[in-house]
Amino acid sequence: MDTKNRTLLTEFILTGLTYQPVWQIPLFLMFLVIYLITIAGNLGLIALICNDPQLHIPMYLFLGSLAFVDAWISCTVTPKMLVNFLAKSKMIYLSECMIQLFSFAFSATTECFLLATMAYDRYVAICKPLFYPVIMTNRLCIRMLVSSFVGGILHATIHIGALFRLTFCNSNIIHHIYCDILPLFKISCTDPSINVLMVFIFSGSIQVFTIVTVLVSYAFVLFTILKKKSLQGIRKGFSTCGAHLLSVSLYYGSLLAMYVQPGSAQADDQDMMDSLFYTVIIPLLNPIIYSLRNKKVTDSLAKMLRRNI
Repeated sequence: MDTKNRTLLTEFILTGLTYQPVWQIPLFLMFLVIYLITIAGNLGLIALICNDPQLHIPMYLFLGSLAFVDAWISCTVTPKMLVNFLAKSKMIYLSECMIQLFSFAFSATTECFLLATMAYDRYVAICKPLFYPVIMTNRLCIRMLVSSFVGGILHATIHIGALFRLTFCNSNIIHHIYCDILPLFKISCTDPSINVLMVFIFSGSIQVFTIVTVLVSYAFVLFTILKKKSLQGIRKGFSTCGAHLLSVSLYYGSLLAMYVQPGSAQADDQDMMDSLFYTVIIPLLNPIIYSLRNKKVTDSLAKMLRRNI
């Protein structure tokens, strides 16, 4: 039947994590606590960096930007998920779905670029310490930050623009916790092959470029650290990079796992768990990882607490 003769859908149902009413309230309370801690942790880290002049250096400028993006992605996904735990209707309008998808794509892409930028910053700091002030100038740092955010906006705009060629006229059930691009392809009446190709080209290129940047940067960092004869220097090097490596491993691990699953019901559930991890859990963990493993951040926090208590 021709798509023109079908009723086009403008409302969708997000299935969320569970249909069982007995789990709705416990899950709501758990994710509400996670959301509040995530927002407080990331905004607190931003405030700490802004208020301490000793943290006004490129490394912490990038870290503050990462905290902003983590807070953004949490605000994009979690509030709607919390509402759906309690609401009888789990409907979401097409326009609202597009806005949520744009916001998610922007923040996820920007985070990839920021992680690569932070890896390059650590490479210069450890491998070329004498030239660090000359290379990592304020002008370059601002350019790298602006490029990361502009890249996120452009990437999101490309996919949202391409989505307008799709129509939805059969199922309106999105088996996910938010409007993600792959679940939308599955319920499209229009052949999404072009859109899938665009995701493969653009998203794949961004992930490969940022992952290669991170791996190459830390390969040089590791080689430089191991060349040091001082045990204290080796410990300091690993301590400086350990938090970033842990954050990168968690983020890219869950992101890559989502795109290598075969298309099945079990794979859909696994995709949802992977998405939950990098949209809810990682924004919660990042400020904890960077705060606990960074002496300057912990010292600055202790100093601020002493002033206010």
